Amino acid sequence: MDSGPVDGAPHGEGQYDAPQARPESPPDERLDAPRQSGFRSASKRRSDATDEHTITSGDEAHGSRSRHPSFSSESAGSYHDEPTFVRVGATAEELAGEVNVDEATIHLTEDMSRVVDGPLPDIGKRPHRMYKFTLYETNARYWITGADVRDKSFRLLRIDRTSPPGQIAIFEDETVYDRRQMNEVLASIDEGNLATGGLRLKYNFWGLLGFIRFTEAYYMLVITKRQQVAMIGGHYVYQVEGTELVSLSTGSSSRFARDRNPEEIRFLSILANLDLSKHFYFSYAYDITHSLQHNIIRQREAVNEGRHQAEPDFNAMFVWNSHLLRPASAALKHPFDWCLPIIHGFIDQAVLDIFGRSVYITIIGRRSRFFAGARFLKRGINDLGYVANDVETEQIVAEKLTTSFHAPGSRLYANPTYTSYVHNRGSIPLYWAQDNSGVTPKPAIDINLNDPFYQPAALHFDNLFERYGCPVYVLNLIKARERTPRESKLLNQFDDCVKYLNQSLPTESKIIYKAFDMSRASKTRGGDVIRSLEIIAEETLNLTGFFHNGGTESAEPQVQNGVVRTNCIDCLDRTNAAQFVIGKRAFALQLRALGVFDRDEIDYDTDAVNMFTHMFHDHGDTIAVQYGGSHLVNTMATYRKLNHWQSSSRDMVESFKRYYHNSFLDNQRQEAYNLFLGNYVWVQGQPMLWDLSTDYYLHHSNPREWLERSRRSYIYWFTPEFLEPRRMPPLLLNHSKETAEDETVADYDEYWLECYRPAALSSLMKVYSYRLNSDISRFLPDRPHPKDGRFDFSPFKVRLDPHRLSVDSPDKKPQRKGVKIVDPQDEQPGTPLLASEDGHRPAAHDEKHGILREPTFERSDAPIEMGEKWPRPADKAQMHLWSLNQFRAQSLHPSVSDTESREYERYITHPLNLPLVVSSDLPSDANIDYVEYVHKVSGSEFDEYDEDGSFGGGVGEQDMQHFWEFTGEKVDPLTVTEDDLAKKRYKAYNQWLRGKSLFKQSKVDPEYRPGS
Repeated sequence: MDSGPVDGAPHGEGQYDAPQARPESPPDERLDAPRQSGFRSASKRRSDATDEHTITSGDEAHGSRSRHPSFSSESAGSYHDEPTFVRVGATAEELAGEVNVDEATIHLTEDMSRVVDGPLPDIGKRPHRMYKFTLYETNARYWITGADVRDKSFRLLRIDRTSPPGQIAIFEDETVYDRRQMNEVLASIDEGNLATGGLRLKYNFWGLLGFIRFTEAYYMLVITKRQQVAMIGGHYVYQVEGTELVSLSTGSSSRFARDRNPEEIRFLSILANLDLSKHFYFSYAYDITHSLQHNIIRQREAVNEGRHQAEPDFNAMFVWNSHLLRPASAALKHPFDWCLPIIHGFIDQAVLDIFGRSVYITIIGRRSRFFAGARFLKRGINDLGYVANDVETEQIVAEKLTTSFHAPGSRLYANPTYTSYVHNRGSIPLYWAQDNSGVTPKPAIDINLNDPFYQPAALHFDNLFERYGCPVYVLNLIKARERTPRESKLLNQFDDCVKYLNQSLPTESKIIYKAFDMSRASKTRGGDVIRSLEIIAEETLNLTGFFHNGGTESAEPQVQNGVVRTNCIDCLDRTNAAQFVIGKRAFALQLRALGVFDRDEIDYDTDAVNMFTHMFHDHGDTIAVQYGGSHLVNTMATYRKLNHWQSSSRDMVESFKRYYHNSFLDNQRQEAYNLFLGNYVWVQGQPMLWDLSTDYYLHHSNPREWLERSRRSYIYWFTPEFLEPRRMPPLLLNHSKETAEDETVADYDEYWLECYRPAALSSLMKVYSYRLNSDISRFLPDRPHPKDGRFDFSPFKVRLDPHRLSVDSPDKKPQRKGVKIVDPQDEQPGTPLLASEDGHRPAAHDEKHGILREPTFERSDAPIEMGEKWPRPADKAQMHLWSLNQFRAQSLHPSVSDTESREYERYITHPLNLPLVVSSDLPSDANIDYVEYVHKVSGSEFDEYDEDGSFGGGVGEQDMQHFWEFTGEKVDPLTVTEDDLAKKRYKAYNQWLRGKSLFKQSKVDPEYRPGS
């Protein structure tokens, strides 16, 4: 879908006038990363160092000013990168505190231990939420200023550039300044550093992603370009379009540059293999790491407790820069005011116009950072319970009657026009792998470890219960029957795993397992894959439901309990098709809940389904490229059997691209994942990343630590609290009435300022909502149907695609045509042909058309109305220059030229001009040469044969002798003379007529027989 324009760096003209008089830093002191990156926070625990930091003389001068940054012991912190490895999974014993666990790997929250004593402040009320940032530098410091959406409130952050290797010192000023005060502070910093060049503007940027270290100094990763891709509840969601990596050393002349580790450059080149400008997303005010249902429930709970907003609590499973956020989380009180969590996957939004009512469709795909990697390098599950290619897909359908999540009046987070549905995909949770070292496109599957208690699978399903509740519906789409067992090896193993885990679960919470060989069903004659999946979709939605916000008597809210977990062998092609069918069913129910649709199912080939298909196809292509290296090979058109003439060649190209990426490029991509996600941390004396023969130990826990941890019960492997159903918190209207006099919606949610930006001047074409609504007609047909001339603007009207070969719906089996060979003599010429009013011939109900009369096209003699456009006949002499559209137009509306009409008229009238009486007189227009030839061969002109005569009676004896000599065979057939060339050619042609080869005429031919 069409997204907003790409935003460059924030415009800084007229901002902070005093320090801008200084020249900018030289370009050679800036380390520009090639817009690429990606990473994961993993099983590493960081220890906070003491807040020991001294301010150099260059920055002491600003302390005498009336306005200066108030850096306190609570707002300053340093971070020491100590690679001690701990368990990242969360068992019941670990959550209870029996085993030390890194909470940052479960939830990303602000550390409240650094908050001063006393009552907890209202963390949610953040009038200083920052949207634009500016980076200044001195010889010893980096200064970052952050501004709110109105450019009226500012904050300051200081980063030390002289920290020892492996450490970073960050200082946060909690004071909120206005523009005048901010200029005074920056002017004081500039005056205090006049001896070393003053304060210099480096550049403006949109957000800070965190800090990363390889071998020496830290680097700071910032967002320099962004693009609007969605708007949810008045909050924009952006895609990262450009990043830069800024070194926190003192410049090219420092000791860090002179004594730089020679491996540093190689680490930077590995990190450059991951492009951060593709499919990484962030939002300033909306938590895109959680589903809409989770966000609404948490915000309602916060409002009911008297807080303006819920404290930041991001799902660390989907925060891909979690490793980079650790230094900021350890040093800052409010790290998420400065650093932005990002997700990796897919986000797209489109608007569906239903007779003036705009319905926004948003699809969000969140990839897990745990056990992340390339296709053949990451299969199955690790011992921590994380599966490969774990993707959470959410579809949000909302009617834009109002922008925010709030209902009219004082009902916060109760807008009934928001619905969502979530489903999940992931690899089969067993220990299995594939060796891609050979040249086989589909390597054999190896089940390398059998766990009789299925402990990793138990951790995985317990995590699903925690995230989605129960029931969990497992849809397994792998093959059940194969000539050479490959996928089918995992079928029985997965079935046994679910059966074992279900033994301990309560009856109402058992895992529902459904195996469906989708590949075999699509290749079986008469098999209807789509219809089978629609039955499964209806069953699953009856079990899980979907989320519908509300809070009044007219719109009672409902929540989704449980999830559908879909998998095939790669979780790409078949999984995306199955999720589309399930999502299409949920899409119809969501529209019905909004009151814009009155059925439980939407037909295919409608504008609504075409738009939804296009978005889901892009979603599947994006996930396939990220995991497999190529786009989807089998799309919905394949399973609906709408094969286009280019589909075979497209599938072949995508298969080759996938094979090429898996064979040659996946190792480089996996190294970038491991480095950026924090799976690998450089330690002096340890092997380098490129020297590791395998990354197995980077994605699994340390076996030595299993002896020190309490073992989870094999029977009670689940957490009972996770099995409880989700419920929507009630809306406390009384509390809202008490605070309505002093507070407004803006105190709880800044959606109005973020969405509409009342102080900003922008053109209409740059407004995201306008660009999105201007594209609503892309799926509508170009013109009305030629029969009725009317146009039905309903997006639920079936419109056949002109490129589709068959007009039958996917769930309707084609009827076999009755064929009857009609003898022309059986037709009675005396039977008159009845004509209907419009000139068509009426066909009887029991009439079976002949083989030469197909009822596909019927010619109508009815006059053409003046309003209809009739295509002008094209010049057939230029047929070799026609385009495909011209061939199509001329085929649907054939034309006959005057020359062709005269020729056809002469052809049909010629038999009528023949004489009915045969005589011996030659016609006046007879060909004399032909008559002489006939007379020479047969002896007479038109005489009949004699009774004892034979054909060829007029042939002389000399001609017959030459004929027999020509057809005769000599004694030595292999000797070819000049006179025998024609004879040899005749013999070869004679053998070819009998089925022999033209190139096997010698004695070495096994079919050669003398005398033949």
